[in-house]
Amino acid sequence: MAQAAKTTAGDARLVRLASIVSVAVALALVLVKAWVWLLSGSLSVLASLADSMLDGAASLINLLAIRYSQKSADSDHPFGHGKAEYLAGLGQSLFIAGSALFILVQALRRIVEPHPLDVTGLSVGVMIFAVLLTAALVLFQQKVVARTGSMAIKADSLHYSADLFTNLGTVLALALAAAGWAVLDPLIAVVIALVVLYNAWRIGHDSTQFLLDCKLPPELEARIFAIAMANRGVEGVHDIKTRRSGQTEIIQLHLEMKGSMPLAESHRIAKEVENDIRKTVPAADIIIHQDPIAGRE
Repeated sequence: MAQAAKTTAGDARLVRLASIVSVAVALALVLVKAWVWLLSGSLSVLASLADSMLDGAASLINLLAIRYSQKSADSDHPFGHGKAEYLAGLGQSLFIAGSALFILVQALRRIVEPHPLDVTGLSVGVMIFAVLLTAALVLFQQKVVARTGSMAIKADSLHYSADLFTNLGTVLALALAAAGWAVLDPLIAVVIALVVLYNAWRIGHDSTQFLLDCKLPPELEARIFAIAMANRGVEGVHDIKTRRSGQTEIIQLHLEMKGSMPLAESHRIAKEVENDIRKTVPAADIIIHQDPIAGRE
């Protein structure tokens, strides 16, 4: 028996809202960082600006992918379009890796050809604003991920967490330049690039694992087993298989029941188990197969 349960409408709206807010924040950060870079000429600011520009493009792609992933299942995609979220995450990792390489190239060039910086209190203040705005976005995204489990928003949150570190590093570089340590600006940019590159790898790895249908956490599978065995009509459980598609968990399992049990009764028990599992995993697509067994009458 099979029955698909979609993510709640409230969760879907929350994921869309988070993607829209991400694009808006990226645009705001691009504008303020471009302003600060024109004022100061700081390579760390330029690195942070380039990162935010690519983040904005990645967030826009993320928004489009989320809208597509939430389309209803159709004849060609009976399990829905949820994996579009993982493709978006993979694309984001490529964007972010490109950003890191750009920062490294610029940092090496600045080390070879030092350039004086013009640091003002205004430029430092604007970058502190960028830190606060990014921190607020990351906190909001983490709450959305905790509620919905969206991989696309998780990837977005990872690269904005890297941005938070980038912005803090930029503030430090500006402060050191104002104190006469401008030589540290490209070195801080190198550290920023390495952190961004590491986050690109994390996002790409997680997205690839879900595209390859990695199973859900072992503790969840153990919970599913316990729920099924708690039903008095179930003699055993085997072949539990799980995976995730977008915001929908897909669960398959076999229930062992007495061979003499009427079909209607076995169907009722399977339905009870399905409903019990759904209390733990509300947005699951659950497929249950009933296996008759002998010798336990």
